[in-house]
Amino acid sequence: MTENPGILLTILAFVLVIGPLVFIHEMGHYLVGRFFGVHAEAFSIGFGREIHGWTDKRGTRWKIGWMPLGGYVKFAGDMSPAGQTSPEWLALPPEEKARTFQAKPVWQRALIVFAGPAVNFLFALLVLGAFAVAYGQSQTPPVVEKLIAGSAAERGGIEIGDRIVAIDGRAMATFNDIAGYIQYRPAMTVDVDIVRDGAADRIALQTGVRIETDRFGNEYKIGALGIYSPRPVIVPVSIVEAPAVAVERTGAILRTMVDTLGQVLTGRRSAKELGGPLRIAQVSGEQVSQGFENFIFFVALISINLGFINLLPVPMLDGGHLLFYAIEAIRRKPLGVAAQEWAFRSGLLVLLSLMIFVTINDLSSFKVWERLSGLIG
Repeated sequence: MTENPGILLTILAFVLVIGPLVFIHEMGHYLVGRFFGVHAEAFSIGFGREIHGWTDKRGTRWKIGWMPLGGYVKFAGDMSPAGQTSPEWLALPPEEKARTFQAKPVWQRALIVFAGPAVNFLFALLVLGAFAVAYGQSQTPPVVEKLIAGSAAERGGIEIGDRIVAIDGRAMATFNDIAGYIQYRPAMTVDVDIVRDGAADRIALQTGVRIETDRFGNEYKIGALGIYSPRPVIVPVSIVEAPAVAVERTGAILRTMVDTLGQVLTGRRSAKELGGPLRIAQVSGEQVSQGFENFIFFVALISINLGFINLLPVPMLDGGHLLFYAIEAIRRKPLGVAAQEWAFRSGLLVLLSLMIFVTINDLSSFKVWERLSGLIG
């Protein structure tokens, strides 16, 4: 077993993951805002006290904060958490007011906000497209070539030669689709649609559970059917075909995220599986030690995750802002100040609570509480 990457490599890898992704996310906001003529007062990577910075000729303060867990662009005129105007904004001269965020129509403000997550998805599409061109795409047919004795598939009635065309109503075009769907559903009942000797049938079975331990000692519960595929079929992907393949792969990753979140919310998966910055840092170190390709692919996954989370309709996130802009567009006027302030305070409370929860989960996965109890005992 290869040794753990170590604390210094883990910290460096975490910074190399989060820093660039936060930068391109905020750069999306900045560039679209600048395109629409909005002045950016500050562009920050990290929060808290500034440890380094400079002011450009446009008057934008570019800075790095000591806490590298996010970033922000502060646009002129955006003077409150709810994006409401203030007496100071109303008193601005017309030419200066025209360069503020609040002076722009709701569709421009929405595009400025949406640009951050959009750039995260665009980055992931570029990476996944490049991987498709470099390594091709799997087109292995979803046909059962061999069964493991006593496996979930054998117990459920799957036979050699069966073509699995869908699971729980979701189409399975390749054998990889089966693996990708089942691995996140350990010990769960699924409906498997098959074609056997030209006849369609549906089989309900419970997936198996496989415990995997990576080279760093982390254990994971993986869903399994216990079937083997035919010989892998890898087809080349041209540059012209790459964008479509990248979109397909990004969509598959997003579906997995939504499925996993739904399983946690409905209690089918433990909330203890939710991880935060500490676990991201740990996995960053693991991936960078396994090679450049693994690390870049992981960065693309985190970029999709960042874009997805930011689009959730939670106040304080980009999705929350977009929700308010949609309401404003429908009502022809924004929600009242009190309603928006209440919503944003509630959103902040939810985010802080979630951050505390996932941090506790992270510390538990590192067995911090066990070690502390041992010291106390």
